[in-house]
Amino acid sequence: MALSTRLVSPLRPALAALHRAAPGQCRGLSAQPGPVHTLNLRGIFPPLTTPFSATQEVDYAQLEGNLCRYASNPFRGLVVLGSNGEYPYLAPREKLELVSCVRRALPRDRLLLAGSGCESTQATIELTVSMAEAGADVALVVTPCYYRGAMTSAALVQHYTEVADASPIPVVLYSVPANTGLDLPLEAVLTLAQHPNILGIKDSGGDITRMGLIVHKTQQEDFQVLAGSAGFLLASYALGASGGVCALANVLGAPLCQLDGLCREGRWQEARELQHRLIEPNLAVTRRFGIPGLKKAMEWFGYYGGPCRAPLAPLSSPQVKELRGIFSANGWL
Repeated sequence: MALSTRLVSPLRPALAALHRAAPGQCRGLSAQPGPVHTLNLRGIFPPLTTPFSATQEVDYAQLEGNLCRYASNPFRGLVVLGSNGEYPYLAPREKLELVSCVRRALPRDRLLLAGSGCESTQATIELTVSMAEAGADVALVVTPCYYRGAMTSAALVQHYTEVADASPIPVVLYSVPANTGLDLPLEAVLTLAQHPNILGIKDSGGDITRMGLIVHKTQQEDFQVLAGSAGFLLASYALGASGGVCALANVLGAPLCQLDGLCREGRWQEARELQHRLIEPNLAVTRRFGIPGLKKAMEWFGYYGGPCRAPLAPLSSPQVKELRGIFSANGWL
């Protein structure tokens, strides 16, 4: 169960002091003289979809089936309760059960990132602590956005600082302006990158200039940048990103891991050719058709997609035909 605010609040000063005194230990690694070493986010992370039954209940058996199939790919880890997991539509109990289920199936050398962002700082802290107790290695914390006009850099820095101070696991910032209407300001990111319990950022905005600046400006910090989409993965790697959290990895996990490897080996021409074939399918399962399109495509590649929770609606027959045509035109079907 989540810690109550009365229990969490007194822990904040002690946790903050512990982070300052031994940041390496706060991330579960020994603190040795020299640079602080953190969890390594290098690689591909699929943000898992949440399988639902025909009655829109979470289908844990189908989830376990998908996890068995994903085990054949060299993913660095998995993301649970991201945007593609229909996070806003899940009850608190379901969120914790999903994290526990995935943790049981995931080898210990694979990282589990769990979404824990809520609209209030207090609720985010409580859910983050609960996610850690359920087995998450890292908390992925989306920007609060309901009162976006009041979400200044100062307000967001305060929010994330309090969450990171109280969190028993490292925090990754999550900026997804397509869903929140709010881009985590660059100045806020650079300030938060200095916090010893903030590990990095998942940036889904697609602004390569901004991502390059974040990498450049945080070179002296223990901070990692994750590309939030397969469409700009190669460009992100070229500018120094550590890895990618890519919806398309739910469908084309092996090719995305191949692209990751090509970039790390400096085989840029081959990487570029592969990246070109991934751009249109990625756009189709993100901006064009969203989660219903992603789940439909998963079914063509042997995974369980299934329905979304209302009010997300299934694709129409013409949309399914268009989606299949995009995958076929790029040589995937």
